[in-house]
Amino acid sequence: MQLKEITRFIESVAPLALQESYDNSGLLIGNPADEVSGILITLDITEAIIDEAISKNLNLIVAHHPIIFSGLKKLNGKNYIERCVAKAIKNDIALYAAHTNLDSVFGGVNSKICEKLELQNCQVLAPVSGFLKKLVTFVPTADAEKVRKALFDAGAGNIGNYDSCSFNQSGLGSFRGNEQTNPYVGEKNQLHFEEETRIETVFPKHIQARVIQSLLNAHPYEEVAYDIYPLDNEFNQAGIGMIGELHSPADELEFLQKVKETFHCPVVKHTQLLGKPIRKVAVCGGSGSSYLSKAIAQKADIFISGDFKYHQFFDAEQQLIIADIGHFESEQFTKEVFYELLTKKFPKFAVHLSALDTNPVSYLI
Repeated sequence: MQLKEITRFIESVAPLALQESYDNSGLLIGNPADEVSGILITLDITEAIIDEAISKNLNLIVAHHPIIFSGLKKLNGKNYIERCVAKAIKNDIALYAAHTNLDSVFGGVNSKICEKLELQNCQVLAPVSGFLKKLVTFVPTADAEKVRKALFDAGAGNIGNYDSCSFNQSGLGSFRGNEQTNPYVGEKNQLHFEEETRIETVFPKHIQARVIQSLLNAHPYEEVAYDIYPLDNEFNQAGIGMIGELHSPADELEFLQKVKETFHCPVVKHTQLLGKPIRKVAVCGGSGSSYLSKAIAQKADIFISGDFKYHQFFDAEQQLIIADIGHFESEQFTKEVFYELLTKKFPKFAVHLSALDTNPVSYLI
């Protein structure tokens, strides 16, 4: 199997267009046309992880955290990043990362956290904006159904739990083709009026090329008139963090103990208890402190994440409990996300979970 088949599938689940501006998800090292012998799944890429891939004869490492965040100016082995990159290249091992794009999709990092906590009615905590676009096109009324179907099949027209969404309005279009044309209706050099349907539909921006190509393939005109508008609407099917509800209210201390056990935390840092049951739970894998205000606005009883700084604990303002379980601890089950996706799609392919613990933080208990 070629590397590009695997990366294309991952990106169909977690589009690169969803990654944050600071991120560097995608294929970091490797030729997309290379054959893959097997996959090693990890949270982080370290020298020990690359050694593990070499020992198991696996030439693709799929990680959550990109080992390269900014440009490398030298490869002389002065730090672990340079050493890892050099070792991967020397041993023909491809490196791929799905980071904040995997954080931002249903079925990704935060969905797995919700699953572990047995939350229900889960929704995105901080939906993305500017991810949707609107397509407007004009089609002979007799061909409107065929064009609509092509657009929907390409992925356009999805709004929440609804698909095949469009607005259609009848009108009169006009055009005149010159000597070089072969008009679908009308005659050369003659002004023609045609009963047309204006079709409006939405699509996520990362599939724009596919949607436009489907439009051009299905539309009968030689010259297809269409407009594309960027939208500021929130896209509630993707974004950072999630919020859900417990099946039944839980005691604060008992729930914190459950969190500690579920995520194998040596310690859980938290704000003071508020003396009320936990019903609504907000989560964010990794560093989620910047989304605290979202959790408060949605009236969560507790916000579970990692990497809170000292003064940020004050920002809870006794409106909810902050539970800092650690960066690694909050994202450790991301390996399961990768494994489930890849083994379901490629059931006969060699996919291995790394046996190594890459957490760089140790605790004195």
